[in-house]
Amino acid sequence: MREARPRLRRTMVAAGLGLVLALSACGQNSAGGGEEAAGSGESGEGGIKVGVILPETDTSARWEGFDKPMLDRAMRAEGLDPDIQNAQGDEQKFSTLADGMISSGVQVLVIASISGDGGNAVAQKAKAQGIPVIDYDRLNLGGTSDYYVSFDNEKVGELQGQGLVQGIGDKPGAQIIQIEGAPTDNNATLYTNGQLKVLQPKYDSGAYRLVQNQAIDKWDNQVAGTTFEQILTGNGGKVDGVAVANDGMAGSIITVLSKYGLNGRVPVTGQDATADGLAAILRGDQYMTVFKPIQEEADAAAKLAGALARGDTAAADAVATQTVNDPEGDRDVKSVLLTPQLITKGNVKTVTDAGYIEPAEICDGPNAAVCGELGIQ
Repeated sequence: MREARPRLRRTMVAAGLGLVLALSACGQNSAGGGEEAAGSGESGEGGIKVGVILPETDTSARWEGFDKPMLDRAMRAEGLDPDIQNAQGDEQKFSTLADGMISSGVQVLVIASISGDGGNAVAQKAKAQGIPVIDYDRLNLGGTSDYYVSFDNEKVGELQGQGLVQGIGDKPGAQIIQIEGAPTDNNATLYTNGQLKVLQPKYDSGAYRLVQNQAIDKWDNQVAGTTFEQILTGNGGKVDGVAVANDGMAGSIITVLSKYGLNGRVPVTGQDATADGLAAILRGDQYMTVFKPIQEEADAAAKLAGALARGDTAAADAVATQTVNDPEGDRDVKSVLLTPQLITKGNVKTVTDAGYIEPAEICDGPNAAVCGELGIQ
């Protein structure tokens, strides 16, 4: 984790920010498919053009399953005409998509970057054309973007650390492996920082022992599994807890643990509250995940984009009432930082009740009985 750690300076957020829309019908199936999702990127009637570039689809289902349709609906509700595209993990495609959107006359550009360098290059080109840029979900350090919308990502890491400690309990000398996200993604740095707020004191006291902390380039799930197995076998097959940065990589780690008969015996963390991650929690193979109600993030980005597209920076500032310090750019970025939630087996129902995951996606087969016990219907 080589990037500098931003300092969060929070100010009071206006109550609720008016950001949360009704979350019914926001499950992965309804959010990711259907007619509304198909409209993403199509021309609207009289709306102000706004460009949105999402990073990839390989490592997390969220970008196409949640962010794309939710951003589309939220922006159209703000009177915008969104062109939402996905760079599929390709830096050149990310740049090409941005060039096309800038040339087409978008009034605002919203970017969830693959890397800080790629995001900054795009933001500079947009800035040169007088187009405001919003960093979405990932802050590009040393950049020029005008605003930043995300969850409190250091808090995400803290929740992962807390969940791991909760899962391990009082086992003395517990051996921990940390599998983190891409070193080029500032969010991954923040997740690690948050985890270490909880875990470092235990390492320092000897209560826990850190076997290895390994970042995974491009958040690659397959590489995460292979890397974890190498660390595990190098440690004599011993591990008592695995801090994993997201559900996709957690699934690969669980596959390896299953191979060695350790699944269900070793707490594994995650993030994103995906259907696979929640199903693994119900089975007992994954201990926790972090739920980030993405509709809130999409709503905030849409409100900011709408204000900026109309040239109303006062309205934009009324939404972005927090700041994040960018130490590489020596500046404070006006921000919206939303609150993540810790999810274990006992409160998986929180995610299904909110409509982000349909019960049928996680309650089939061996999970049917536990879903019944938890009231997930």
